[in-house]
Amino acid sequence: GDSCCNPQSMGYIKKIVENKIPGIYVLSLKIGTNLIQDMENSFFMNVNDQVREVCGQLAKDPHLKGGYNAMGFSQGGQFLRAVAQRCPSPPMLNLISVGGQHQGVYGFPRCPGESSHICDWIRKTLDLGAYTQAVQEHLVQAEYWHDPLKEEDYRKNSIFLADINQERGINETYKKNLMALKKFVMVKFLNDTMVDPPISEWFGFYKSGQAKETIPLKETSLYTEDRLGLQEMDKAGKLVFLGVKGDHLHFSEEWFYTAILPFLQ
Repeated sequence: GDSCCNPQSMGYIKKIVENKIPGIYVLSLKIGTNLIQDMENSFFMNVNDQVREVCGQLAKDPHLKGGYNAMGFSQGGQFLRAVAQRCPSPPMLNLISVGGQHQGVYGFPRCPGESSHICDWIRKTLDLGAYTQAVQEHLVQAEYWHDPLKEEDYRKNSIFLADINQERGINETYKKNLMALKKFVMVKFLNDTMVDPPISEWFGFYKSGQAKETIPLKETSLYTEDRLGLQEMDKAGKLVFLGVKGDHLHFSEEWFYTAILPFLQ
């Protein structure tokens, strides 16, 4: 529900980073030929196609050939993790996920977009059949819909999240590429009312088979079996878990300068 260059959001972030780190090159990713397409694609463009498009943009940008730091907000955090896992050239150095839902979501309590009719339509569509082929291929939020009551359906039919989270087998390339990061920073909003469950922002999720009790990353099979290399990265000090008071994507400039900017310098 956002765009690359909105002066109230991503354009604002770009501006304050450039102001605080003179001479830095900041690329705010645009998916589509204009800002309207960019916003619409955040709802309706197959995430795998979005990742492919971004990988192409990064590979063509001469400023990034020596490596770059990546920062994604909300679903952008998990989409950039897919870029790290699938596209190692140019190399991603640090990944900063600000409110990214790395184990997916099970619930759609509020919608970040400005168009309420789109949000209502998405809710109804997810209720009807998040794991049908048509919905998976054409509704972004369905591609990281993780139903803990239907784990088998999720593993079998999720065309994006189940793949990047190694739910159907181990892709050693994904694991190797993610482990090449210097730091993987995950920001969780401690009063988040939009992401369900909020612990997904730190790679935790609901315990399988129910939707009340959550478990942290270290208790998930993804970590204990180290299917993605997160256990090894954790032991090497590469995982950084930051908590910030506030609702989804609500933070102060002071917090951003203190907590996030050091990873971009």
